[in-house]
Amino acid sequence: ILQHLNRLQNTLTVFLGDAATGEARSVFTDTDETWVEIMEDFVWLDGGRSLLWLSERDGWQHVYSVSRDGRGVKLLTPGDYDVLSVDAVDERGGWLFVTASPADATKRFLFRVRMDGKSAPVLVGPAGQTGVHRYDISPSARWAFHTFGGLDTPPVTELVRLPDGRPVRTMAANKALKAKVEALHRKRAEFFKLDIGDGVQVDGWRILPPDFDPAKKYPLLVYVYGEPAGQTVQDNWGGSGYLWHLMLAQQGYIVASFDNRGTPAPRGRAWRKSIYRQIGILASRDQAAAVRAALAAWPYADAERVGVWGWSGGGSMTLNALFRYPDLYKAGISVASVPDQRLYDTIYQERYMGLPDDNVEGYAKGSPIAFAKDLRGRLLVVHGTGDDNVHYQGFEKLVDELVAHNKAFTMMAYPNRSHGISEGRGTTLHLYTMFTRFLDENLPPGGRSR
Repeated sequence: ILQHLNRLQNTLTVFLGDAATGEARSVFTDTDETWVEIMEDFVWLDGGRSLLWLSERDGWQHVYSVSRDGRGVKLLTPGDYDVLSVDAVDERGGWLFVTASPADATKRFLFRVRMDGKSAPVLVGPAGQTGVHRYDISPSARWAFHTFGGLDTPPVTELVRLPDGRPVRTMAANKALKAKVEALHRKRAEFFKLDIGDGVQVDGWRILPPDFDPAKKYPLLVYVYGEPAGQTVQDNWGGSGYLWHLMLAQQGYIVASFDNRGTPAPRGRAWRKSIYRQIGILASRDQAAAVRAALAAWPYADAERVGVWGWSGGGSMTLNALFRYPDLYKAGISVASVPDQRLYDTIYQERYMGLPDDNVEGYAKGSPIAFAKDLRGRLLVVHGTGDDNVHYQGFEKLVDELVAHNKAFTMMAYPNRSHGISEGRGTTLHLYTMFTRFLDENLPPGGRSR
C-alpha cells in the first residue's frame, strides 16, 4: 500500500501495489483546497476489505472506512467534532476508541463510538474529567495504560479496564514530583477564553504571581508558538517550561499564552486551515488582538510592560510580534526562529504557504525579516550554530538586516548546538539564566501602584 502526495500537498492518492509484478491501482484520493494529512498507520477492517482513514472532507476530522475496491467511502464518526486519533479498533465488539474533545479544545479525552456510523461518541471514564488523557490500548481493546495530568499537575499512569475505563492498578503515581510541585509557592494556572473581535474567541491560560494584588499592575509575558505544528494552550503537564514560568510568576510576572487561529486545535477544519498562504500574518494579528483584549479585561496587567517569547515557530512569532506591533510589545526573546520562510524546508513551508513562485507576496509578508526595520523594543535572539532543523543562515540574515537598519539588539549563538540547544555541559542552565536576566533588565518584574 502506497501514499502519493503531490508537491502542493493538497492531493493524496492511495495505491495498492503488487510487489511481484510492480502493478499498482488507485484505491482512494483525498483532496483539500489547502493541504491534506498522510496516514501514519494503515489499519485494515473486515478481513482486509476496507481501510481505516482520517479526513477533514466534511469540515471536521473524522474516521472513514474506504473499501478496498475504491468504490465506497463511509463516515464512521459523524458529528460536529474532531477525531484527533484512533487509539484502538474493536471489530468484534463493533467499537472504535478515539481521542477527541468536542467541548473544550484545551483538553483530551478517550471516547468510544459504534462502527456503524450512526451513533454519538461515548466518554470513557467518569464524567467531569479534566486535563489531557492518553491511552495505550491493548490489541484486544480490553485493557489500557491511562496517563493523565494538567498544565500544573504532574501526570499519573494507571492500568484501566475497557470499555468503562475503570482503574485497576496505579502504575506510576509520581508522588515525589507531585509533592515537590504542591509545596511550591504558587497560584494554580487558569484557563479562559478571550473575544478578539470578528466573532473569534481564542483559548488561553495564565499564571498569576502567588502574592497577586489586583490593585497593582504587573508585567505581562506571553509564551507563544502559534504555528500549525502545535498548541501551547493545552491542559497537559508543562514540565520544566511550566516550572520556569512559575518562577517568573513568583518574581512578579503575569505569564500567559494564547492559541490563535491556525493552531492544530480540535475546533474544526476552518479554524486550522484559515492560515493557509498567510503563515505569520493572520497568527501574529490574532496574538496581538489577544494581548489587547487581555489588557482591556485585566486592569492589573501593565500595558507598558508587555513581553513575548517563543521557540522555533514561536521564535518566528516573537519576531513578528516585535516587528509588526512595536507599540504593543516592549521586549521579546526569539529562540531558533525562521526569519525568512524561503529558507525553511518544503514539507512544512510549502504545505502551509503554497509554492514560493505562486505566493511571492505571502512568503515576503509572512517573513518577519521583512519588518525588522520597525523594531523598537528590546530583542534577544538566540540560535544554535549546528541547528539541524532551522538552518543557522536565517539567523545570520536577520542579524545583518538589523545591523543594516542600525537596530539595537542582543544576540547569542551557541556553538554546534542543535535546534533544542541542549547539548554541552551547562547549556540549559546558561540558556534559561540568560532569559531570566534579559527579562529582569528589560521587562522589570513586580507589581506597581496604579
